[in-house]
Amino acid sequence: MEFIATPLKDVYLICLKPRIDERGYFIRSYCKKELAKIGIPETISQINRSFSVSEHTLRGMHFQLPPHSEVKIVSCIRGSLLDVVIDLREDSYSFGKCYSAELSENSNKMLVVPKGFAHGFMTLAPNTEMEYFVSSEYSPAFERGLMWNDHRLVNSWPTTPEIISTKDQNNSSFDHAVAEYREAMKQDLLGFSKS
Repeated sequence: MEFIATPLKDVYLICLKPRIDERGYFIRSYCKKELAKIGIPETISQINRSFSVSEHTLRGMHFQLPPHSEVKIVSCIRGSLLDVVIDLREDSYSFGKCYSAELSENSNKMLVVPKGFAHGFMTLAPNTEMEYFVSSEYSPAFERGLMWNDHRLVNSWPTTPEIISTKDQNNSSFDHAVAEYREAMKQDLLGFSKS
C-alpha cells in the first residue's frame, strides 16, 4: 500500500499494489498496521457496498455526528465514479475545502475519508459498485447530509446528476452542517451525547 497525501488534512489516496502472476492477481485492500501509520487506528465496524444502475447517479453528501463520526475507506469495485469530500472541521487548515478523486475498478486506488468530512460520489459509468470500510456502525439518529450543490461544492461535479434521492435533495447547507457538527463535538466532549 502506498499512501499519497492530498491537499486536505488527513485525506489520503491509497494506491494498492497487486501481485500479478499467470493466475491473475492478489491485492491487500486493508491493513490496520499500515493505516495506523497515517493516524487511523480504528478498526472496521462495517463493510458497506452500494450499487448504482445508471451513470450520473449522485449519492451524498453524507456524514455522521459525534460520537458516531466515522472514518471511511472507499473503493470502486465495478465501473467508475468521482468521489468527493469536504472538510467540516473548523479547526482544520483545510476547513471548507473539497477534494475529488476518480476511482474505478481498474485504478487500484482507495480514498481515506476521515471523521469530520462529508462524503459523496457520482457514478461515471452504468452498473457502478462501491465498497467502503467504515470505523463506526451506522447510527440513523446521528446521520446528516450536506447539499450536493452547495456553493462550495458546485464545481466538484462533472455534470448535473441525473438521479439523486429525495433524501439527498433535502440535505442542509454547508453552514448548517458545520453548525450541527460543531455542536455535536461540544456535546461529545462534555459527555452529553446519547447513543
